[in-house]
Amino acid sequence: METIKVNTSQHVDIDYPVAGLGERIAARMIDFGLLSVGLLLFFLFGGLSSVRDTSAVFIGLMIFYGAVYVFYHLICEIFFKGQSPGKKLMKIKVISLDGGQASIGQYFIRWLFRLVDFWLTGQVGGLLCVILSERKQRIGDLVAGTTVIKTVGRTTIEQIAFEPVEEEYIPVFTNVHQLTDQDMELIHEVLTTYYKTAHYELIYAMADKIKVRLGVSLPVGMHELAFLNTIVKDYNHQTSVAQ
Repeated sequence: METIKVNTSQHVDIDYPVAGLGERIAARMIDFGLLSVGLLLFFLFGGLSSVRDTSAVFIGLMIFYGAVYVFYHLICEIFFKGQSPGKKLMKIKVISLDGGQASIGQYFIRWLFRLVDFWLTGQVGGLLCVILSERKQRIGDLVAGTTVIKTVGRTTIEQIAFEPVEEEYIPVFTNVHQLTDQDMELIHEVLTTYYKTAHYELIYAMADKIKVRLGVSLPVGMHELAFLNTIVKDYNHQTSVAQ
């Protein structure tokens, strides 16, 4: 599976799978369906009201809808950080090839090349390019320096399954309260990624960040993986006590 390395805000690299053709087509169909429903509601509203009797107003509304239809993907990706409603439902998003959030200029370029990817090539150009390109990029992505990744690897703090800690448990690192939910979310994600891919470098990098953050060293006989699991257990204990 093709992946792209994304650098998190804590400067830890995590590999994300690149979105495939199926997810991208499904997202496009969802967005098209939403636009079609909007058009249907527009005509239904116009048919049940006096708007149709005021030609200037009706024409103005048609122009407004046309603008929304044309700029829909550009507006969504700029204001929703690389996602349209379809992409959000399919858990995919547009990012820059350097792993960061795409710029407005990159969003504009990939939107502009929709003319080549879809309209001028009969919907085929973009599809063929996604199939044949190494990072599943359509022509607009190749020119803009972007790609589309799956976001299912990301987790939220509410999704982390905290294991119950024994009442007599004594935390190893008493200053673990200095960490935030966002820190624990990233630790959980690194651990999950490690168990799936066996990328030891992720564990070492994350452990180094947490050691510096807490100002601690590894106890004798404790390796980095055990360290991160202990941090999670200590944090769970302190959270349960606080509640």
